[in-house]
Amino acid sequence: MGCMITALRPLERVRQDGEAIAAMYREMGVTAAEQVVNRALGELALTIAGLAQQVRGRSLTDVPRRLRRLQRLAENLGMVSLGLVAGDARTAFASGDMTAFAAVWARLIRIAERSLAM
Repeated sequence: MGCMITALRPLERVRQDGEAIAAMYREMGVTAAEQVVNRALGELALTIAGLAQQVRGRSLTDVPRRLRRLQRLAENLGMVSLGLVAGDARTAFASGDMTAFAAVWARLIRIAERSLAM
């Protein structure tokens, strides 16, 4: 009998809170808010890219600080799921369980890709 392998592709619901960005637009006006949001999205993307490079290179000394930064940026932009998963990744990393961290890291990348694509 042959063995059947099934590739699992987890699909998670990404939660976002549009009120965070809407409040920036109300308080700052369109032009200033667009600049702040675009800058924050750029920082978020750079932070994720830097983290990914560190994880791939197994240079993990700065990971907790960068995950905290990612969490703050995501929360400020109303990216609820991304902020929560970044916190989960920090917790898994702090526990020293690298298997758990690897699983949460994979989830973080999926959530980040979906959050930035929205």
